[in-house]
Amino acid sequence: MTNLLTVNYKQTGKSANLNDMGMREMQARAYEARHEQYLLLKAPPASGKSRALMFLALSKLHEQGLKKVIVAVPEMSIGGSFKDTQLTANGFFADWAVQPSYNLCIPGGEAQKVNTFVRFMSDPHATALVCTHATLRFAYQSLRPSDFNNVLLGIDEFHHASAGEENRLGELIDGVMAGSNAHIIAMTGSYFRGDAVPILLPEDEEKFTQVTYSYYEQLNGYKYLKSLGIGYHFYTRQYLDALPEVLDTSKKTIIHIPNVNSIESTKDKYSEVDYILDAIGEVVEKNMDTGIITVRDKKSGRLLKVADLVDDTPLRIEVQNYLRNITRADEMDIIIALGMAKEGFDWPWCEHVLTIGYRSSLTEIVQIIGRATRDCEGKAHAQFTNLIAQPDAEDDDVKVSVNNMLKAITVSLLMEQVLAPSVSFKPRSRMAPGEVAAPGTVIIDDTAAPVSDKVVKALENMDNIKAAILQTPQVIAPAVMGDPDPEVLGEVEIPKIVEKLYPDLEPSEVLTVSEAVHASLGIQSTGGLFDEADLPPDAEIMVPPGAEDTSATPSGTAADATGSGTGKTPVSAPDPNDPKPNRKFVLIGNKFVNIEHLNVDLIRQINPFQGAYEILSKAVTPAVLKAIQETVVGMRSQMSEEEAVILWPRIVEFRKEQGREPSATSGDQYERRLAEGLIYIKRKAQERKAQQAS
Repeated sequence: MTNLLTVNYKQTGKSANLNDMGMREMQARAYEARHEQYLLLKAPPASGKSRALMFLALSKLHEQGLKKVIVAVPEMSIGGSFKDTQLTANGFFADWAVQPSYNLCIPGGEAQKVNTFVRFMSDPHATALVCTHATLRFAYQSLRPSDFNNVLLGIDEFHHASAGEENRLGELIDGVMAGSNAHIIAMTGSYFRGDAVPILLPEDEEKFTQVTYSYYEQLNGYKYLKSLGIGYHFYTRQYLDALPEVLDTSKKTIIHIPNVNSIESTKDKYSEVDYILDAIGEVVEKNMDTGIITVRDKKSGRLLKVADLVDDTPLRIEVQNYLRNITRADEMDIIIALGMAKEGFDWPWCEHVLTIGYRSSLTEIVQIIGRATRDCEGKAHAQFTNLIAQPDAEDDDVKVSVNNMLKAITVSLLMEQVLAPSVSFKPRSRMAPGEVAAPGTVIIDDTAAPVSDKVVKALENMDNIKAAILQTPQVIAPAVMGDPDPEVLGEVEIPKIVEKLYPDLEPSEVLTVSEAVHASLGIQSTGGLFDEADLPPDAEIMVPPGAEDTSATPSGTAADATGSGTGKTPVSAPDPNDPKPNRKFVLIGNKFVNIEHLNVDLIRQINPFQGAYEILSKAVTPAVLKAIQETVVGMRSQMSEEEAVILWPRIVEFRKEQGREPSATSGDQYERRLAEGLIYIKRKAQERKAQQAS
């Protein structure tokens, strides 16, 4: 098994510490925005979003004049996160309580729940209700948007909504926003989706104030968890044969078997569970009261407790109840699941999530990884392993497998972006006189032409832009082939995507956002930002040409993204004997660059996808890699005019050096791409000549 990504954390304890109101760092950040009517809270699993909503809801009920709060969760089991909670014990001014009659996350028919929901809306003594997304949707059909006046609507796992015509939850939110004065708090651990449908209409999304708490902040602030690995294991034939190689029974593990409709599935989910049990060891007994299976580990002889959530008989409810009431590590060892044990499932001792088969949804992968990233005493490392089929070079339908591999790599590249320390971008025009930017901030020098609010909003939504980029074949295909062109990426592909997501931006604004996204992709792919105090003793510092003539910005700030300074003080390489805790560095190649010296030319030296290609090229045989690359060629976009313009000087140079035109049948990928550009240019020239003649 090869890890594509391993991130180490500092165990600062900050994300778990409570302030004098009993709030964690993320919850306090959300509470600062409590007066906003529409709030979007983006924070990873286990960061405490449920309790954050309680704090916000109580403020709106007691201090802001709202009369009711409705909390909607995607499934009944997650409703338990909003049970009665004594918040005053840790310093808050009120406790969270839901009348039992208005807890609708219980077994029973939807018709009765809808009646109760409607009764709640007119009950003058009731203030809080918890229900599923489905109950909310059904009840909405019996109500008017204006019935939600003076109501706080809290939507947990907001990524289940979209602006698509078939998505009733997205339609409901749009209707409530347009037809009432309701407040909305939307919460998600993964705002980007695995498809191309936005969650909200652009005009509605602009109304939301975003509060973001990054994965890195969460994991870096833990007490016990020190590292997280994301890795892949490629198998041939059936995954069941490769399972013993990646299943470590000494680790608390969740195994997600493939969907029965996927190519990885044997189409018999029950037989797959039996095979997994045999791979673990000898089944000793199955408790018919709890549904828990005891298995003697064939490696160590230990008795392991295994939960089967694939079994969909009534006994599965007992298994779920058992898992919900676990209080000690020794009460469970391995969980086998199909569609369950993902979002909202809390088993803090989980160390390893082993997922079999490709997952095209970015959201699903984020949720699965979140099962292993709970902080827990005795757990120093969390691991996500994806066991995936190696494309068969001899298979006529190799394209399907390659497509799936692209999806897996897409997820890995995106996780590489969200798990590392975040890089923020701030326009200089938005800084107050004398303001010092936060550590790790790259300043965009827009003093000559200040950027608009639309640019600021786009920079705040950079995760969405990255998700779109990494799901674009024109970007990922060259990455898998090992020949991405940074110039084409920066000048053609990224601007196209930014322009599509934000059609109202001016061309200069598209360029500003594109350069920031390109910079962020590059920085995160090389390990994120490094504190000067943490640089290796033998770190080689590179000071770009011309940087000596620019100003040294105050400690904790950054020069603009184009590398231009504003003062006169010469800049020198940092003194290793006098490290500045706020000064940040980026790794480019094998050298470190102070972000105060960062510029576009340096950023474009970074291939943000190099790591993925290196892992892939080592993990599969040359024949399979060749089959993948040949398939990917067919997925690449047709030559665009923008790319042809960029390639033209290189075509001229090639012809001058080689004495011939580049060949479309060359064994060299770069030469073939030049040939494609030349063919495009010749065809366009012929079309123009024909038009002139006519």
